[in-house]
Amino acid sequence: MSTSFCYAPGMATPQPYHHGNLKPVLLQAALELIAEVGPAAFTLREVARRAGISHNAPYRHFRDKDELLAAVATEGFERLEEALLKPQKADRKPHPALRRFQSSGAAYVRFALGSPEHLLVMFDWPLCLDNYPELSTAAKRAFGALVGFVEAAQAEGSLPPGDPLELACMAWSLVHGVAKLAIAKRLPFQSEAEVLRFAQQAIQTLYNGMAPKSKRHGLADLLPDQIGHQAKKRPAIRG
Repeated sequence: MSTSFCYAPGMATPQPYHHGNLKPVLLQAALELIAEVGPAAFTLREVARRAGISHNAPYRHFRDKDELLAAVATEGFERLEEALLKPQKADRKPHPALRRFQSSGAAYVRFALGSPEHLLVMFDWPLCLDNYPELSTAAKRAFGALVGFVEAAQAEGSLPPGDPLELACMAWSLVHGVAKLAIAKRLPFQSEAEVLRFAQQAIQTLYNGMAPKSKRHGLADLLPDQIGHQAKKRPAIRG
């Protein structure tokens, strides 16, 4: 019996499983669906329909919905780590480790604004990291990058001694909060450039509370060209 009546004109017709690169196709379809309905209303059957494959094909890669969402979160943490570790333009300005630590905050917010679907699954969907080793590794690597920036700034003398994990959690909490509020349009800013400038001010305020007075450094010259360049690419915050 034909099942073609289940698909309205214009819908992708499900094909037998033969896609040689199916996993990234499923991940992209999952992100598009998450953008529309969120992870709670997310189903593997709808992902398959959007990918133009049979509804059983996703199970060749993912045993259930949560495993696919875990793959989305893993991809998100990998991209976040890449964004945090992106090489910076070399210069001779003082306190390079501090500047790298501060710029990582802007990189975090920029990643979140450009990938809100990833961020949603990474932090808002209840996935137990112990059940998904790849996700656990990716999450630890991304956070480890931030901890490494803190340790380098401590070694440089720009941040106070102490547990780098605690300082990293303070910085992470700040920029994550800014990012979530911006994505939800709860901040009085319309463009990415405005949000990034606000994030810089918040990072500076946090740093002023961390560092001895004699070690405080301004953010006036922190990444102005990069922020302007990125803002031209994405002038408005994604909703």
